[in-house]
Amino acid sequence: MKFSSRKDYLFTSIIMAMCLLLVSIIGFTVVNSKSINSVLFPIIITFLVLVFLIWIFLDTNYEISKTHVKYFSGPIRGKIEVNKIRKIISGKTLWVGLKPATAKHGLILKYNKFDEIYISPETNEKFISEILKINPDIEIIKH
Repeated sequence: MKFSSRKDYLFTSIIMAMCLLLVSIIGFTVVNSKSINSVLFPIIITFLVLVFLIWIFLDTNYEISKTHVKYFSGPIRGKIEVNKIRKIISGKTLWVGLKPATAKHGLILKYNKFDEIYISPETNEKFISEILKINPDIEIIKH
């Protein structure tokens, strides 16, 4: 089953502000440059960062299969074995670590011995119910 990532106001505002800033930088550089060759490299780098941010914003989602939870967030992709997930903390935000997410108050998946990942599916409850169908031994903690 596939889940889109929830996009909250804070994340959307940050992405929009960063995109506006990067477009402004590109525009200012082009208008004020005497030679396009001298600013071509900075423009390309700024444009690539802009594309990267938009890619993450538009392409963050999760998929539960019979054996794995797969996550996709722009170029960041991976999978976790469902039977290795020990605990899911719902409604809490992880500020440090691997975060293929676009909203606060998502899910922290704790797996293996010390690994954890933060995701923000459209609905936390539906994601939890689907994963419990595969592995009912996962401990659920709600905040």
